[in-house]
Amino acid sequence: MFVSDYDPDRLVDIAERDGFPQNCCTWIKGIYGVCIAYGINPVICVTSGDCSNTIMLMEVLRLKGFEAIPFSYPDVPNVHRVRHSLETLAETLGTNLEAAESTKNEIASCRHLTHELDKLTWQDGLVSGWENHKWLVSSSDFGSDYHQYKDSLKQLLHECRHRQPRYQDTIRLAYIGVPPIFAEDLYRYLEWQGAQIVFNEVQRQFAMPEPSTSLPEQYANYTYPYSITHRIRDIIPELQRRRVDGVIHYVQSFCHRGIGDILFRETIDLPILTLEGNNDYILIQQTRTRIEAFLDMLRRRMQLSGKEGEDMKGNLYG
Repeated sequence: MFVSDYDPDRLVDIAERDGFPQNCCTWIKGIYGVCIAYGINPVICVTSGDCSNTIMLMEVLRLKGFEAIPFSYPDVPNVHRVRHSLETLAETLGTNLEAAESTKNEIASCRHLTHELDKLTWQDGLVSGWENHKWLVSSSDFGSDYHQYKDSLKQLLHECRHRQPRYQDTIRLAYIGVPPIFAEDLYRYLEWQGAQIVFNEVQRQFAMPEPSTSLPEQYANYTYPYSITHRIRDIIPELQRRRVDGVIHYVQSFCHRGIGDILFRETIDLPILTLEGNNDYILIQQTRTRIEAFLDMLRRRMQLSGKEGEDMKGNLYG
C-alpha cells in the first residue's frame, strides 16, 4: 500500500509531520503513514527478528490510539521456542494454534503454486524476475485474500507455460536483502540491460519454500528473522543450483541490516553489487550507472572464463 500509492511521499510526510526524523528508514515512515491514512487497526509489530525501529513505531502508534500488538521471534530458530511465540500471539488475538494450523493447511496450495512459479523462473526461463518478485513478496499475506491470489496465480502459470523461453541467454543474477523500495524500476531496468534475476532471497522466504508439518516448524525454517549465518546457509546452495553469475545486495538507508554486507562479501564467492535506497522510488541515474558498470564487469568476467575453458579444452584434447 505504501510503495504502490499514487504519491508515496505524502505517506512519509504524515510521519515526518508527526515528528519522525529525516534520517529514519523510509519504510518505517511509510508504514506509519499508511496506518494513519487508512486507519489500519490493530497492527502487529514485529519487535525482534525484523526491524529494530519497529519498537518505537509501536510506541508511537499506541500514543495515537492504535492497538499495537508485539510479536517477537526467538533469537534462534528453535521449534519449541517458535511455538511459544506463536501461542502467545494466538492467545492475544483470541484464537489458538490449532485453528492457525487449519488455515496453514488451507493455504498450502497457494505456497505450492509459488514454488512452481519460482522453478519456472530459474529453471525454465519462462517467468521474469519482476514477476517472481511480485508474486513471492505478495505471499507474505497473499494480497489479503488467498482465494483470489490462488486463482490469479493459477492463471498466470497457465500463461507462462505457453510462453517461449525468454530469459535463458542473459546474465543470471541473485537478489539478496530486503525487498527494494524501487522494485519494479530495478527489475525492468536489469532486464532491459540483458540481465535477469533468477533468485529473490527474502521474497522466496516469504513463500516458505521448506516443507514443514506444523506452523512452528515452518517459522523455524523461515530464515529472514534469524541471523545472517542462517540466511547464508540457504543462499549459497541456491546460488550454485541456479547458476548465478553475480549478486545484488540491497540495503535500506539507516537500516542495521546494511552491516550484514560485510558477512556476505566474506562468504559469497561471486561479484556483489551493493545498492542502497531511501525515498527514491525509481532508479536514480547514479544507481543506473553503477548497475551498468557491474553488468559490464560480469560480461567481461564470463567472456574470460569462457576463453579459459576453451584454452583448457585445447590443452586436454588438442
